Amino acid sequence: MNCAEAAIHFDCENETLFGILARPEQAADVGIVIIVGGPQTRVGSHRQFVLLSRALAAGYPTLRFDVRGMGDSTGDKRDFEAVTPDIRAAIDALQTACPGATRIILWGLCDAAAAALLYCEETRDPRIAGLCLLNPWVRSPASLAKTQVKHYYAQRLLQAEFWRKLLSGRLNPIQSFAELLRKLGQARAQTEQTLGFQERMARGWRDFPGRVLLILSGNDYTAKEFLEYSASVQSWRGLLDRPDLTRVDVAEADHTFSCAEWRDAVSSACLKWLATTSEQRPPA
Repeated sequence: MNCAEAAIHFDCENETLFGILARPEQAADVGIVIIVGGPQTRVGSHRQFVLLSRALAAGYPTLRFDVRGMGDSTGDKRDFEAVTPDIRAAIDALQTACPGATRIILWGLCDAAAAALLYCEETRDPRIAGLCLLNPWVRSPASLAKTQVKHYYAQRLLQAEFWRKLLSGRLNPIQSFAELLRKLGQARAQTEQTLGFQERMARGWRDFPGRVLLILSGNDYTAKEFLEYSASVQSWRGLLDRPDLTRVDVAEADHTFSCAEWRDAVSSACLKWLATTSEQRPPA
């Protein structure tokens, strides 16, 4: 590991946040803030954020931190829609410790990816040069139903075990059909009306002037749901076709990239993308 790690703490709306800053011997002018989503701390499931930050800190100062109410940080727990102040405080802390990091990359998995886009939508922070978004969270009852109908129920009809249960009487056909109809009804409710945070995410993405790295797991309902949603809702259409987007699909990977092969694929994709981002300087 060609980096040094140090524990830091910083203020956020009268609470104290704690994090670990990993710094390379020679740093670029790009710094990375890893946003932690869900019920996780800065360590991450299977030490995901520890390993990632050390890999990225080969060339980029990287901060992973606990939002308010999680891990060592004080305050009340809050969901991903309410962590914009935490993200801003983390950016400030990274730049205070590493003044040369004038451009910031936000890295987030699942609802942390949603939080990164919501931060951009709320703040239009000019310091943000890029976004690393992994399996972004866009869930609503309708989007989940649509994904289940396409990827679960359709596959079930092709499984021999399903037909064995049906023919043996272990599966109630009326109940199963009613459940399918319920899911289809929810899927049809997927309209182009305003759907809260998902619309704000789309606005944040559409208005973001920097570059985006999108990494998707091949074996993850959240990733499939994101693709279904972004293709079917008007406000999202075209966002995945933007020339400033780099998309990487990690075949067979689960939601959190839980094995070494998948984690290495993520860190390698991030480092390759960061190298090109570092080469691009903002206009004078």
